Amino acid sequence: MSTNLYIYYKVAASRAQEFDHAAAAMQAELSLQHQVNTALKRSAEIKDEHHTWMEVYSSVPPDFIQVIDLAVAKHGLAALIDGPRHTEFFVNISSCA
Repeated sequence: MSTNLYIYYKVAASRAQEFDHAAAAMQAELSLQHQVNTALKRSAEIKDEHHTWMEVYSSVPPDFIQVIDLAVAKHGLAALIDGPRHTEFFVNISSCA
């Protein structure tokens, strides 16, 4: 069964461009090294001077969160994020099940 990883968090709107560059570089590296599809999304609206951002990773192994944690540290994302990173795994299901 295929597992997708979704990670969401808040980033100050004033740091959006800086964060976008760092997160995009991290995801490009992860995609190349681990052969996973990635996506980076951001809420359209600003609430309390922050955007909500989401990283998406498709078809990842169960231990991929450790890979992500190392990449976040390497690329300095934690310093740009306000508050916790929320992580959720979802599995693909057949609509015919």
